[in-house]
Amino acid sequence: MKIAILGYSGSGKSTLARLLAARFSLPCLHLDAVHWSAGWKGRKAQEALSIVSHFLLQNKSWVIDGNYRNLLQQERLDSADLILILQFPRLVCLYRAFKRLFRYKGRTRPDMAEGCNEKVDAEFIRWILYKGRSKAVRDHYRRIRQQYPDKVQTLKSSRQIKQYFPCIAGSIS
Repeated sequence: MKIAILGYSGSGKSTLARLLAARFSLPCLHLDAVHWSAGWKGRKAQEALSIVSHFLLQNKSWVIDGNYRNLLQQERLDSADLILILQFPRLVCLYRAFKRLFRYKGRTRPDMAEGCNEKVDAEFIRWILYKGRSKAVRDHYRRIRQQYPDKVQTLKSSRQIKQYFPCIAGSIS
């Protein structure tokens, strides 16, 4: 089974990926951990591509979370058996980002590159509320749904995730 998880920042992509990977015993790749290196510095493009490419070649089944079109997104979507697009409301995503900040304040969360301590700044808030939901982003998700109608599932709430994956329902908040 290959599961690609896309969606808005703060919607719970990494949490869902971790839960599904554990439930189905699948290797998991968090693209935030690939894109960023210590100190929130962007990893060199070729190095990041190499990490994703190696992961795809080495694993017959997987869960990958993150958008990152430049990290073999087309290849990930083509080979995925299931594509989940998390499109939670803005304020839910903002709430989750702050909840995550308080949980990991001063530390690096498990799905992030070491040395990227959790933070929420004005730029990230603008991204969650506006820039990450631009017409271009929404159109991109629409095109994905059109291109892969048989394997895309759009989920807009924790309740929908629990209904779609009852096996992990108790772990979703």
